[in-house]
Amino acid sequence: MTTAQTAPSVAKRKRTASPAGPLVLAAISVFGVAFAILVTVMCGLHAWNFDARGYPIVNDFVSYWSAGRLALQGHALWAYDPHLRHAADVATVGHPFADVRGWWYPPLFLFIAAALALLPYAAAFNLMNTVTLLLCGFVTSAIARRREAFFLVAAPPWAMFGIIHGQNQFLTASLIGGIFLTLEQQPMLSGFLLGLLSYKPHLGVLFPIALAFGGYWRAFCWACVSTALLTLLSGIVFGFDTFVPFLHGLTIIGTEATSTVPGYLPTLQSLYGLLRCLNVPENVSWMMQACLSAACIIAVAVLWRSKTAFELKAAGLATLIPLSVPFFQAYDLALLTIALAYLYRHRAFDTRDWVATTCAMLSFGTFWWERSHPATLIACTAVGAIILVRLFGTIRSTSCAGATGGLHLDPKPVLHSGLSLE
Repeated sequence: MTTAQTAPSVAKRKRTASPAGPLVLAAISVFGVAFAILVTVMCGLHAWNFDARGYPIVNDFVSYWSAGRLALQGHALWAYDPHLRHAADVATVGHPFADVRGWWYPPLFLFIAAALALLPYAAAFNLMNTVTLLLCGFVTSAIARRREAFFLVAAPPWAMFGIIHGQNQFLTASLIGGIFLTLEQQPMLSGFLLGLLSYKPHLGVLFPIALAFGGYWRAFCWACVSTALLTLLSGIVFGFDTFVPFLHGLTIIGTEATSTVPGYLPTLQSLYGLLRCLNVPENVSWMMQACLSAACIIAVAVLWRSKTAFELKAAGLATLIPLSVPFFQAYDLALLTIALAYLYRHRAFDTRDWVATTCAMLSFGTFWWERSHPATLIACTAVGAIILVRLFGTIRSTSCAGATGGLHLDPKPVLHSGLSLE
């Protein structure tokens, strides 16, 4: 293959994009932003998220605010006692309710919960949503290198679901996106952000594999240091005795919660959760989940060891994290927003990419099924398909380049897919 023959092919691939893409992005951007604004205004006016008596309705944010209040009162340990925390939740909502809300976060997250509890409930709820949404918007636009991406963060259904519950999905996605953004040029900052991610330790289990096989040892070491320092700081502030019930709570969520709380198991967005909902024996479900988790570890190791484009490595890791853990909730699918941003940065979406992205978002409709909600399995498979197609394209391009002497046409830095960074 000659240079003259290759150049049009590369240019054609760079220009391949769905003409309907910009219109779709504009429509869902408007819808997502309008939804976020509407929820914020209605909550501020107590027209939503509050009952007729003016008390908060029972949702996930109740536990955040109640645990933060306990910490501010000097009773951080009580946040890890189900009965005492439930009493605090009852005081927050103003009436008894049977569902004991879970608090599975390490003491590090009490810093955020306590800061939120300094404010009235409605203001704290809106602050959690607004600040983390804006932060995730900035991170996503920096990844995609498109300002328009800022307005897309609130559009996916998993983002709207998290906004309704006042969850921390945007904070998690921002941290993971920030880790990727700073990994190559600022390993110290990247390691510090990974230490902050220890507030959700199960979502960080694949990062040591990626950093080790990718050769990012400086970031790896800084992550260890920052995690240790943040753990020490949270122990000094909230008491080292909080770590024992926190670790005990992890065993509760793994045994008691899945068997004694009827509404908990169907919400698990994992292979384990799906199999258990389909009445597969527990030991078989764990074995199947262990096999999938092992496959994810191997995939991360191979991907990050390879010389493929960093965009595909980051997108692959963000997509595999939800599949690798048995306890994963729907709102944390905001990680796929980071994956899609990196895929768009790697190459503008064509029709096939838009179809896969649409399938990922529509899969969230399964969350309303009564018995099980396999949205994560479907969504991650759809996004993973985009990654695999591009990886195979990279392999073919590399093979062709090797056969013709490895000629590069563009004087700018070229990714292993044969595409320029710009």
